[in-house]
Amino acid sequence: MVNDADRLAIDTARMLALDAVEAAGSGHPGTAAALAPVAHLLFQRHVRHDPSDPDWAGRDRFVLSCGHASILQYTQLFLTGYDVSLEDLRAFRSFGSRTPGHPEYGHTPGIETTTGPLGQGLATAVGMAMGLQRDRARLDPGTDESPFGQRVFVLVSDGDLQEGISYEAGALAGHHQLDNLVVVYDDNDIQIEGSTALTSSEDTAARFRAQGWHVDLVGLAPDGDVDVDALDAALSVGPHAGKPHLVVLKSRIAWPAPNAQHTASAHGAPLGADEVAATRRVLGIDRAPFDVPAAVLDTTRAAVDRGRRLHAAWDELHRAWASTHPNADRERSRARSRRLPATLAEALPVWDAGDTLATRDASGATIQALASAMPELWGGSADLAEPNRTAIVGGGSFLAADRTGRNVHWGVREHAMAAAMNGIALVGGSRFFAGTFLVFSDYQKPAIRLAALMQLPVTYLWSHDSVALGADGPTHQPVEHLAALRALPGFAVVRPADANETAAAWLAILERNAPAGLVLARQPLPVASTPAGAVREGVARGAYVVRDDEGADVVIIATGSEVALALAAADAVGLPVRVVSMPSREWFAEQDAEYRERVLPSDRTVRVVVEAASTFGWEGIAGPRGMVVGIDGFGLSAPADQALAARGMTVEHVVDAIKTVVAAHVTA
Repeated sequence: MVNDADRLAIDTARMLALDAVEAAGSGHPGTAAALAPVAHLLFQRHVRHDPSDPDWAGRDRFVLSCGHASILQYTQLFLTGYDVSLEDLRAFRSFGSRTPGHPEYGHTPGIETTTGPLGQGLATAVGMAMGLQRDRARLDPGTDESPFGQRVFVLVSDGDLQEGISYEAGALAGHHQLDNLVVVYDDNDIQIEGSTALTSSEDTAARFRAQGWHVDLVGLAPDGDVDVDALDAALSVGPHAGKPHLVVLKSRIAWPAPNAQHTASAHGAPLGADEVAATRRVLGIDRAPFDVPAAVLDTTRAAVDRGRRLHAAWDELHRAWASTHPNADRERSRARSRRLPATLAEALPVWDAGDTLATRDASGATIQALASAMPELWGGSADLAEPNRTAIVGGGSFLAADRTGRNVHWGVREHAMAAAMNGIALVGGSRFFAGTFLVFSDYQKPAIRLAALMQLPVTYLWSHDSVALGADGPTHQPVEHLAALRALPGFAVVRPADANETAAAWLAILERNAPAGLVLARQPLPVASTPAGAVREGVARGAYVVRDDEGADVVIIATGSEVALALAAADAVGLPVRVVSMPSREWFAEQDAEYRERVLPSDRTVRVVVEAASTFGWEGIAGPRGMVVGIDGFGLSAPADQALAARGMTVEHVVDAIKTVVAAHVTA
């Protein structure tokens, strides 16, 4: 039961949230005020956390999917003793503050993931629950009390559940019986445009029950506040075996503000000084803004001692497990620190010059080699494991009946798959990859962007990378996708030219511990004669020379399948030519000026860029004396060779481009 000391702490949290939004002149005060009892209950009683060690491996995870209500979480971080100060709350949403408008992972202690785009937090949390469940199944199966029994708590809003990604995520959680996942849905009937009745009439509880969830309903307390005691009772039951848990919680936005509560205006704008003052009077608080009584901190900072006790008990449990599983503990420590096995490079396959195979096939073979050396590697596809070549042979399926499986069957759910990848990476100890066709990266873009913001080591496998897909036609033939993905800061697009470049790309991606997309061709490609060591070094640096004729004034830069096209054009043009394979523009841009000049000399040369995709973004590489041979229109339904020829991906077209730039810019 909530006592008077709890009530004072809750009301203080409400006023801190309102004061912070007023000071900032912007923000979302209504949810933060109404849900202060919920946050207090979670941080004081239900979420296992240690404010003195936010990265404690034994902690539960709390995800504020409705990230616009960030001040709700920041107030709890301050009140419970994290390294978040009252001055940080005063600086809410200001330049350089530790309390930005939406929670940002790695920026504020205690923030488990970057949220903001609605629905992403929920889907990310599903991935967290999956990752934690797999760790327990692999490391400590069949025990009642385990150091790997963490749970994931999520707070979601109407907007989260209206986004389509929530349907995918909910279905996945129910199918996989993620009973370590607890979601509290703030059912307040209000969003920015007014009542949710304007947009929604579904039975949310029935929806989640149909997806395999246990659902509890918690109504309002008689005074109109959140019924925190009923919520406490619902959460205190513990995990519901084989079912994720949803609590549909009624609240009144901005409660107890006398005029603003249950209004759309309270959702996304300050209440105003008069309404904040009136709310103070309703609560019987006669203190200045940001004034926090010592008695309140005495109550809320009890979370520090609670966290230390939980931490110490977990340490003892973990030590007992480690003493009986020393090898597993060493492997777990290595994986959590993102260190690769020392001999990983030697485990990679190597192909002979003249071999012919698709880069998707080379990736599949590389995955098998990596999986043998890295127990932490697992992955899956959006119902495309066979065409993406993502299945780990002999790895089993990740299912409720066997959570040790290394192959996740996502179904056709690219949105949730990409977000859940982020969650798997965030709980640590895994290296995860997931595949689909490149054209469907559009469905993944919000989660990819968050992975780039958080710099998570997730790997996207995108096959069927050009109009060479052929007869499936323009709906399935990516054209603009490479340019769009390359525009993402902090994200690397890697398009290997042949099998050996593909294996080298996998190694470089893993070594970099950062998000990357591996773009793969379906059609067979010849393996170049470049020595394997030179390939690995060149791929890791983003670009390297694969042919260099003496006296070359022309440089052809190509990626992926077009490197073979560039080499064929170099044979046919009758001029000395340098050919550069550039699997990753982002990695090449990171190199020092000397290396970049060595690969792409700035004097006496003209350049022709060749890529079967949009020419957008290549101008800087081509330079003022260069030309880009690409595809600036959609593809067409035709066999691959005909589709490529119709869109200019031929030796003749590249040769014509070379001769054009030479005639225009190279003098005898």
